[in-house]
Amino acid sequence: MSLRLSAEPYTEYVKYMRLGKKEKEEIEILDDIINENHITTVGEMSLGLVQIPAAQIVGTKTAARGISFSKSFYPILSEKSEFAQKWISLYSSHMEEGIREPIKAYEFMNKFYVEEGNKRVSVLKCVGAVSIPGTVIRILPARTDDKENRIYYEFIDFYRLSKINDLCFSEEGSYARLQRLVGKRPDEKWNDDDRMNFHSLHLKFKTFYKDKGKIHSGGTVDDALLTFLRVYDYSELLNLSASEFKKKILKSREELKLREGSIPELNMSPEENASKVINILASLLPMSSPKLNIAFIHEKTAETSAWTYAHELGRLHLQKTFADEIHTSSYEEATEENVSQMIEQSIADGNNLIFTTSPPLLKGSLKSAIEHPEVKILNCSLNTSHKYIRTYYARMYEAKFLMGAIAGALTENDRVGYLADYPIYGMTANINAFALGAKMVNPRTKVYLEWTKLKGHDPFETFRSHEISYISGRDMITPKLASRYFGLYWDGGGYPINLAMPVWHWGKFYEQMIRKVMKGSWKEDEVSDATRGLNYWWGMSAGAIEVICSKHLPIGTTRLIELLKNTISSGNFNPFAGVLYSQKGIVQKDMTREFSPEEIVTMDWLAENVIGYIPEMEELVDQAKPVVSTQGLGAKQGLGGRA
Repeated sequence: MSLRLSAEPYTEYVKYMRLGKKEKEEIEILDDIINENHITTVGEMSLGLVQIPAAQIVGTKTAARGISFSKSFYPILSEKSEFAQKWISLYSSHMEEGIREPIKAYEFMNKFYVEEGNKRVSVLKCVGAVSIPGTVIRILPARTDDKENRIYYEFIDFYRLSKINDLCFSEEGSYARLQRLVGKRPDEKWNDDDRMNFHSLHLKFKTFYKDKGKIHSGGTVDDALLTFLRVYDYSELLNLSASEFKKKILKSREELKLREGSIPELNMSPEENASKVINILASLLPMSSPKLNIAFIHEKTAETSAWTYAHELGRLHLQKTFADEIHTSSYEEATEENVSQMIEQSIADGNNLIFTTSPPLLKGSLKSAIEHPEVKILNCSLNTSHKYIRTYYARMYEAKFLMGAIAGALTENDRVGYLADYPIYGMTANINAFALGAKMVNPRTKVYLEWTKLKGHDPFETFRSHEISYISGRDMITPKLASRYFGLYWDGGGYPINLAMPVWHWGKFYEQMIRKVMKGSWKEDEVSDATRGLNYWWGMSAGAIEVICSKHLPIGTTRLIELLKNTISSGNFNPFAGVLYSQKGIVQKDMTREFSPEEIVTMDWLAENVIGYIPEMEELVDQAKPVVSTQGLGAKQGLGGRA
């Protein structure tokens, strides 16, 4: 028995030694990393006895300890050395009764470096241990503006709440997002059951995801986990069997290739990628059925929501334009909780093209699209990147620039008001475009920004106290709550006078989208980059956005707006071109440069002539939070707050 045990560990040592000698990179030395990179540290913190993820043990504390191991902690000294005999003896002991004594290690930037117990780590990593018990001291680096450093301090905040140390994300905001996705408040601590449940799910995901093959380019397994949790509810996943869990990973494999926080590819006009046109509709659908069965799923009703009303007008335009070629139907009062069931019902009703018309319906739309790849599903939202659905929106900032020019030309005290509702992607571009338009015709104009979705806040109080009479209000009217306080209006005489209004021409948008499907150019729009989704972001050039001027406008102002409208529609003018200043300083110095569409979508600053700020989530009323959690400026990068 003893001879067999002594022979087997010797053979194992030789095997691992040969693997170690094949590795060209040397093991990491913590002292060298800190000294050679001139890293400033600001103290140490004892974490006590913890389970250290074996994969995150990457080196030794000192160089003297590191000469015996390869980068992966394989032994590299001769099998005849005294070190080899000790390693073999430790291996034999582990095979018989296990290694129980904790190691001592330092944690730095979420990686672990062994001070005592290097041979124990080597043996345990060689036999495939998932974690190793150890007494750990954390070395804190000084805070810097480096991305890796910022992510690390986000991890420290997360660890304080969860005591989970085996997560590695590559994008900022990920730890806070995970806290939210598992159903925890931002400051809520985890208990033992929380940790046990998460560890079980985490291990299951890593096992099945690695079985599947590749990790998406540039990301980590945990980045993919975060994407997975954005598709499926955490509580739902906890109750799945292993086979059901694996099936969901396999079905969502393309979605998991996306980088967390990735910006979608923007399709800027209906003509993009339309050169190769083939009519594939007949091969896709039976000739005996309508050409297309199209469902519109709305969050609210057309009577109570201006947004739904505008999309319903678009649906009616479609039905009138295409007559018997298509059939449309409408489903109302969808919620985050029931949208998947509504989509299932619409598919059961025979629909093969589905539009969900607001951002809170995005997650349910995505889940349904994964389950039904034969159905085209689009969600009306901006700057969300998904592989199984496409998103769409319109470039309202173009109209807002014109509205700002009107306000700047008419104001008599150089002050105008701007009412905004949700601090979401696209809204900041709208505000800044309005401010730049006003400044173009009147350099002294200040735009007073007020938010209608703040708790216990009267936005009109600011306008009254600053004697502001020209106000950019809501874009649309609600049929059941008709009001004259919409568009750009003058409110200085007790009764508003409407001067101009922006129009979401969803009918024109949907018409051109349907023509894409019918002609076959839908297929040509597919994104070749596996890490990005596709967002249709059409504007005035496509007829998706319009500005209607009132007869109350001076003739000269009306002519100016028509001129600007034509230059924007033709692509000869970009409101975000040349030197640009934010509230905090210069944003762009180059007189000849234009902001790219991606820069406009992700804009997180306010123009220098805006008086106001971007609110935080906790300042908003509850009704606004579902929209902002999906589309808000903080949803990807943790942005927002007083400028």
